[in-house]
Amino acid sequence: MDDAAQPHWMTVLPGGWRVPVAAGQTLLQAALDAGVRLPRSCRNGTCRACLARVVNGHTHHNIDWPGLLAEEKAEGWVLPCVACADSDLDLHAPGAVQLPARSGSAP
Repeated sequence: MDDAAQPHWMTVLPGGWRVPVAAGQTLLQAALDAGVRLPRSCRNGTCRACLARVVNGHTHHNIDWPGLLAEEKAEGWVLPCVACADSDLDLHAPGAVQLPARSGSAP
């Protein structure tokens, strides 16, 4: 398998949950797939409900103009609903919670 197919890893802080992020996958979807719920609402980069800060690593937004000011982008703020990982990263998302594990079958 080549490096392009390898996922990046996101650590969601302050909980410390490690989440694989596939190429082209949004940070929000990667977190949800791994059982970590981030604050969210619109899922299209406008409402800012998911606003979080990348404290280490690099991302890009998959839309041309997410609902962020240039100053916010420069300070590391991202909208996980429309942001993808370009490297392993640490995302500070204080409202994140780990979802209960799903059981494999009903009793």
